[in-house]
Amino acid sequence: MVIRMNVIAEGFAFLEGPRWRKDSLYFSDMHSEAVFRWCEGKGVEKVVEVRERPSGLGWDPQGRLLIVSMRNRSLLRWDGSQLETVADLSSIATFDTNDMVVDARGGAYIGNFGSSIEGEGTVFPDPAKLAYVSPDGQARVVAEDLLFPNGSVITPNGKTLIVGETFAGRMTAFDIQSDGSLENRRIWAEMTGRAPDGCCLDDEGAVWVASPTTNDFVRVREGGEILDRIEVDRMAIACTLGGPDGRSLFLLTSKTTESAEARRAKTARIEEHRVQVPSGNSP
Repeated sequence: MVIRMNVIAEGFAFLEGPRWRKDSLYFSDMHSEAVFRWCEGKGVEKVVEVRERPSGLGWDPQGRLLIVSMRNRSLLRWDGSQLETVADLSSIATFDTNDMVVDARGGAYIGNFGSSIEGEGTVFPDPAKLAYVSPDGQARVVAEDLLFPNGSVITPNGKTLIVGETFAGRMTAFDIQSDGSLENRRIWAEMTGRAPDGCCLDDEGAVWVASPTTNDFVRVREGGEILDRIEVDRMAIACTLGGPDGRSLFLLTSKTTESAEARRAKTARIEEHRVQVPSGNSP
């Protein structure tokens, strides 16, 4: 059954990369090429325009906003007045860069499509590499052969990275080493029949995951057990926990992923659903 929720913002082209910080929800409108933030009582304001499609978001220890530029295959940094390139990922990413999670040191794990997923005859992308951009801006490969690495989270102790492989229908985990390298690759949860997209971690170690192919958001624990499910009337793209008490689950949804149609129809919106288990205070 589709659950009726509070729509807090709408009229966007295609939304990605939601992150809660302080009192605001930050998100990228990929096809309108800008990063926005929403604050209760103040509404939506544009943070910065990002040509070539913004996606994943995060912050460095100095509080500067990190932004994935998809078509430029690069990591950008916005200090409130200037947008600059932190790292060029074109030698690693074989197609558009996508989602990102930033660790406590300011290092960023960034996925990419692998190959185009738009166009006639395209069914599955090529396997992709996962990049790590260290706090000093050095980029290197930390994992390979991922089928569309997408939404990612880091556990509060900073020791485990969990990344959704959209076209493999699973969440994959790695042990994080002191230099950002990854070891001990393993399946964290099989999600057969779903396409894991944007996700977030809660205080019990469960992950809320969007699945655009099944129009739902599910709460899953390690091992694959589905603990909760929220059905929506359009594609489920990404989610994050936030709000004053960490119990607001912000859901990003859209009726289309096709760029021209998304810009024309502007069906993307943000919905809010209250949950029992709060945020795990980790990206």
